Amino acid sequence: MSGVPGEFSAPLLVPGTRRAPRSVMARPPSTRHPSPGRSPTPAVPRSLQPRATKRPFNIATVVRRIRAAVEGFADAAMFDLRERGHGSLFEQLVACIISIRTRDEVSLPAALRLFERASTPEAIARLGPARIDALIGDATFHEAKARQIHDIARRTVAEHGGTLPPDPEVLMSFKGVGPKCANLALGVAHGAEAIAVDIHVHRVTNRWGYVSAPTPEATMVQLMTRLPKRYWVEINRLLVPFGKHVCTGRLPKCSTCPVLEYCRQVGVTEHR
Repeated sequence: MSGVPGEFSAPLLVPGTRRAPRSVMARPPSTRHPSPGRSPTPAVPRSLQPRATKRPFNIATVVRRIRAAVEGFADAAMFDLRERGHGSLFEQLVACIISIRTRDEVSLPAALRLFERASTPEAIARLGPARIDALIGDATFHEAKARQIHDIARRTVAEHGGTLPPDPEVLMSFKGVGPKCANLALGVAHGAEAIAVDIHVHRVTNRWGYVSAPTPEATMVQLMTRLPKRYWVEINRLLVPFGKHVCTGRLPKCSTCPVLEYCRQVGVTEHR
């Protein structure tokens, strides 16, 4: 045997004798072959399969599967408000402001408290910022939001006769209203062809590999060039609950995801 640790050599043979049986010949463990019919390695879990095995992305199939997946979850807050009778453009805009940096579980009750007390621009303008603040106090940045909501109500009465026009430029002229709130309010209230990209829509569509954008604003621009218009409003309604319960920010549930075979899992390093 060689004196080098870990080195293997064949057994010495005496002339005239047979070679030692293969079963007793030394061989490094790494060169041993598995028994016939057995896989050399365990099957790769479905959620860890390489991206090369993914199917070409089909948005129609993905949307159809996610519709079914979110049926048992609570609707996104603004769509829920519409179903409860608060579907005017003004109410939707106010509700979106309340929802900024605030979970639906908090923003929805806050909006309902406000609308139960006053739901028209005239009535909310009469409340004043302090009373609005008391009603939406659970929301993040509620004091600033109360001032913004009061200003929107006052200007809606003074400049638009109490009815907001379905014009994104008008909506974004109000302090605190950006493309996300303007598009979402228009989409929910009027069915306008507009894409509202919040953190869930941004995260999920980039994780799919459907778009590749660093910010929600950039994601919106890319979706407008790629996503079929028939999904522009629905994408927010679907991906808010999907992003909250399935494709979560931390440890997404890839093992039970209904669209895993299409998702490129961009940026996913750990999952459930």
